[in-house]
Amino acid sequence: MEINLISDTVTKPTEGMLKAMMNAKVGDDVFKGDPTVNMLQEKVADMFGMEDALFFPSGTMANQTAIKLHTQPGDKLFCDKWAHVYNYEGGGAAFNAGVTCTLIDGNRGMFTAEQLRYAAEGRSDIHVPYSRLVCIENTTNKGGGACWDFEELKKIEQVSREFNLAYHLDGARLFNALVAKNETPKQYGELFDTISICLSKGLGAPIGSILVGSKEHMEKALRIRKLFGGAMRQVGYLAEAANYALDNHVNRLAEDHQKAKEIETVLGDLHFVKKVEPVETNIIIFYVNDTINPMEFIEVMRSKGILMISMGEGKIRIVTHLDYTDSMHKKLLTELKNF
Repeated sequence: MEINLISDTVTKPTEGMLKAMMNAKVGDDVFKGDPTVNMLQEKVADMFGMEDALFFPSGTMANQTAIKLHTQPGDKLFCDKWAHVYNYEGGGAAFNAGVTCTLIDGNRGMFTAEQLRYAAEGRSDIHVPYSRLVCIENTTNKGGGACWDFEELKKIEQVSREFNLAYHLDGARLFNALVAKNETPKQYGELFDTISICLSKGLGAPIGSILVGSKEHMEKALRIRKLFGGAMRQVGYLAEAANYALDNHVNRLAEDHQKAKEIETVLGDLHFVKKVEPVETNIIIFYVNDTINPMEFIEVMRSKGILMISMGEGKIRIVTHLDYTDSMHKKLLTELKNF
């Protein structure tokens, strides 16, 4: 029995999801003729109380589209030093949009409104780029699934408006935050100009992300998606998987969070573990003692059929997900205790 905890992207479609996919009504989405895609886009836009939405093949493309539609080449955006848009999107902000990133030294991928104000109040003469955009990531990947405080997000929005900055949310694992913090999509829709939501992580769809925002922004996003090569044809089969995930897999995220908390408790009691980052959702980041090589630890666990991943700087990451069963959970806890 292989236990793959590298990411929540490793899940396979459930039986119910596969059945729904095979029965999907499809058309040519390039001509806006796929009824299932149209239904998904309307559903998510309504869910967030926003005007429109657009389906994408990946979260990276959705984020990169948002950055491009909010900026011009030579501009800059503000994000945390651990942000996905800076660290894990192949330098796309620079390559695709021609923008630079001003990195804010936050805590576990989260900065404060005052930190943003300090960064935005710098020079504004011809020697420096125009400030155009603020990017938030919730939950934070490199920060161990941490959830932003919503009141702080509102303060950041106020600073963004004060400095005429667009406000984008990389909501790759936003539904994990919504479940963990008992928040609603409409709260976020009222705050941000654009939001990207990944459907292939905790929600368990095989592929796809969706970008929500105003009709004007989505009209621009449609052209940018085409420019990036993301226009798709009979993609309703995949959109139906996303529809199924939104209808059936949101509330169950709490199970992933509970298992992650149990792993956190066990790790915290182990003599060879130096530190465990606080667990709020489905990501656990921990450090082994200096006498143990993190990569060797990962290899030993791999030999036992348990897959984890290094995030550099000594960080080891475990991610719970839809396909991580109770029996797998029991084996993992046993192997950790017996290491």
